[in-house]
Amino acid sequence: MKTQTTRRLVESALMIAVGTVLSLSILKVDSLWAFGGGLTIGSMVPLVLISHRWGIKWGTFTAFVYSLLQLILGVDNIQYATSVGMAIAIILLDYVIAYTVIGLAAMFGSSRPGIIGGVVVTLGIRFLCHFLSGWMIWDALWPNELGMTSAVYSLWYNGSYMLPEILITAVLACILVPWVQKTFPRR
Repeated sequence: MKTQTTRRLVESALMIAVGTVLSLSILKVDSLWAFGGGLTIGSMVPLVLISHRWGIKWGTFTAFVYSLLQLILGVDNIQYATSVGMAIAIILLDYVIAYTVIGLAAMFGSSRPGIIGGVVVTLGIRFLCHFLSGWMIWDALWPNELGMTSAVYSLWYNGSYMLPEILITAVLACILVPWVQKTFPRR
């Protein structure tokens, strides 16, 4: 039992580290699209792997720890808040909820449709968090210069990087989840 707990902690710490490194190696979408954003190459996959390997309860805890690390790395964003309520909304929508939900990725099981469904739903909720934040908070701070309504702009901006992120994560998870389960069985 102690060996399994140690293994779970070590694997989770490693996956948080890998996800963090991948999140820092961002392909800036503003060079590809006019609306900006950042596309990582599979930074959510380590959290999806932990969810499938150790279950959604542990996966959610690991994703929560990851969200706190992302918050620390992105703490500069909070300085733009003009009120305590706005700062709390940024913390919750752009970090804590947006990333913690990825821990639920194994909710539909480890079949290929289950993996894809879990990725689409959890990263879809992450997109929803960023959309709401962009619509209600960031547009109030920096209205877009294109004359779009804040909801349309947030949908376009966040969709421009989240849709490819969902596709990349789903493809990589479909390859890696079965491989990890076969190669590294839980003992």
